[in-house]
Amino acid sequence: MLFRSPMPVTPDAVARMAKDYTAAWNSGSADAVASFYAPDGEIVINRGDPWSGRDRVRDMAAGFFADVPDLSLTCDDLRVSGTHAIFVWSFTGHDASSGRPLNVRGWEEWEIGEDLKVAASRGWFDADDYARQASAA
Repeated sequence: MLFRSPMPVTPDAVARMAKDYTAAWNSGSADAVASFYAPDGEIVINRGDPWSGRDRVRDMAAGFFADVPDLSLTCDDLRVSGTHAIFVWSFTGHDASSGRPLNVRGWEEWEIGEDLKVAASRGWFDADDYARQASAA
């Protein structure tokens, strides 16, 4: 078996990864989203509790898909510096409970390993605006 060295973390490689990550979200597959994280990777959203490990990242994505079954994500901007990246996104869809349309913007701050897997992500969006949009009132 030949040893394959990890792909270098370059801006082009991260841009390809971000494109594929966006496609994973648009596939509706929580497994596909989780596959972009290291086995012990984690995401923290709006300073909440961490979703640590690929299985928990899968649970986080599944929760979003349950809340917004027609979620459509776009990558609005990407900034890369070494192994750190800012993935700016927006998503549209409809709240599963109220049926109301959603248009949410946010970003993730990534620390990326040499294997181009997310080791740590800090995600941010306006939760109050999200709740207002989803509210049936």
